[in-house]
Amino acid sequence: MTWATEMLDNMKRGTHPLPPLTKTLQLGLIDDWGDGWVRKSWEPKAELLQQDGTMFGGYISALYDQLFAFATMTVIGEDEAYRTSNLNVSFLSLSRNEQVVLEAKVVSRSRRLITLEAKMLGIDGQVRSIATAQQITTNRIVPDR
Repeated sequence: MTWATEMLDNMKRGTHPLPPLTKTLQLGLIDDWGDGWVRKSWEPKAELLQQDGTMFGGYISALYDQLFAFATMTVIGEDEAYRTSNLNVSFLSLSRNEQVVLEAKVVSRSRRLITLEAKMLGIDGQVRSIATAQQITTNRIVPDR
């Protein structure tokens, strides 16, 4: 178990406190995870929707960025950290005021680069959007407390 997988376990149990950014943006955490993958369900609140009731693409991108971070956490080592170096989102159909499920998985891992892919599913099972990302690994720096 690493610092990252311990954090994911706590998220899954519902005992991990919401980080300030996650709370402010109302991103939520995860439902489940395993080696190389994560899944979460999410439902937007009315104040996060555009005037016509659709989800804002930049917000969807933030959901993916967070999900990719969580998927990365499933494969990094104890002394590693990571940063997003590339994020691409393709919107296939409108996401309206509905619960969605987001799933991400690690596609490949080299010494310093982790490549991921994900999808967002509507309640009807249709894919609303797909995304890819790359994470660069770095040395983990633990601040003095």
